[in-house]
Amino acid sequence: MSNTKVLPLLEPSDGQGVAPCGPPLTERPMTAEEAERAARMFKALGDPVRLRLFSAVASHEGGEACVCDISDVGVSQPTVSHHLKKLKEAGLLTSERRGTWVYYRVEPSVLAAMGKLLTLPAAA
Repeated sequence: MSNTKVLPLLEPSDGQGVAPCGPPLTERPMTAEEAERAARMFKALGDPVRLRLFSAVASHEGGEACVCDISDVGVSQPTVSHHLKKLKEAGLLTSERRGTWVYYRVEPSVLAAMGKLLTLPAAA
């Protein structure tokens, strides 16, 4: 019997779903608000430790990882917690406490939006 449960996606309070970063870069210039939102996400991934943690969660079996399974990235545990907090603040991860451990999951709709931002237009 498994005690694993599926975590729901976080929804903004406006009920519109996760806000995309913006349109593809090749579609039109970004607005200041779109650029700010995208920059927060990319800035969070701009740190090598954060990128390693994000990759560890994203590639972990079942799409989620316990902090106890991903904290071996060459920095202290408080630093790992700090970096995970920054990834959550950027909207890239969600978390759930289960007993004494916290489990992290990649926010798939945000990844899709970031991917869309970097998509080239289809060849004619």
